[in-house]
Amino acid sequence: MSKTLIIAEAGVNHNGNIDMAKRLIEAAAEAGVDYVKFQTFKSEKLVSRHATKADYQKANTGGEDSQLKMLQQLELSRDDHFLLIEHCKKCGIKFLSTAFDLESIEFLHSLNLDLWKIPSGEITNLPYLRSIAQKGGRVIMSTGMCDLSDIEAALKALISNGTPEENITLLHCNTEYPTPWNDVNLRAMHDIAKRFNVPVGYSDHTRGIEVPIAAVALGATVIEKHFTLDNNLPGPDHKASLEPHQLKAMVDAIRHIECALGSGTKQVSESERKNMAIARKSIVAATEIKKGELFTPQNITVKRPGGGISPMKWDEVIGTTASHDYQPDEMI
Repeated sequence: MSKTLIIAEAGVNHNGNIDMAKRLIEAAAEAGVDYVKFQTFKSEKLVSRHATKADYQKANTGGEDSQLKMLQQLELSRDDHFLLIEHCKKCGIKFLSTAFDLESIEFLHSLNLDLWKIPSGEITNLPYLRSIAQKGGRVIMSTGMCDLSDIEAALKALISNGTPEENITLLHCNTEYPTPWNDVNLRAMHDIAKRFNVPVGYSDHTRGIEVPIAAVALGATVIEKHFTLDNNLPGPDHKASLEPHQLKAMVDAIRHIECALGSGTKQVSESERKNMAIARKSIVAATEIKKGELFTPQNITVKRPGGGISPMKWDEVIGTTASHDYQPDEMI
């Protein structure tokens, strides 16, 4: 049974509060995810003073339209990172963060993390891709807002700068928060896998937990999902995030689906073997039959339990001779 890598995206849902960030780590650990992921950036290196908020950010944060001022309130300091890494160790969960600028890539590299997560917005950023590729390690790259040519170019940049193809996983993604159902397009995972021959997963921004669970059933090897302590908290991403009880329900369901997918070989399972005699049928006498009588459609029938002559041998039995007397319902 292959295990899906589950990343709980805390992102900026700590609202710039280190205690809230720690509570997010505790909630993720309690849910049973593999990684809890934050975001590492220097606001002035990520956006210009002219950058405006996305529509969903405007709806969820109100106030002025400056993306820069919004992000400045959501930065984690370098010291915050060390505190969160230690808290992850205490809680038994792996720490991960996405870098959004070159300086942040260098900082995360100094932390010796075992995984890079490239967000959808950076997939067309050649200097960014080149920097990550040169650092080594496994790479998970989201592909929101991309067509196949965008993905191909990003893969070429990673591979040509030092990341082995076998170290790359691509996540199908839609970057609208929340993603409309008719734009999810889960089958695009198959398109990506067929075109690029690398492992695929899914980064989800829909409401609820159905879609990531379905993605696992369709072959996703990685699931990433935003979560929060409370959907009603102020901030850009809380509304499209799972609350802790939902995150745990998603993880439990994914683990069940992993188990349920099985080997792919159709065969009798051990749990159902004992039911074969109970649920299947045998050829039995429909009436009294005397020794020497021929078996006919009028004097034999099919009834439970199994264990006798299979009804699949009906044509072989018809016209043969009874070797002894039979009472009604007696197995032939």
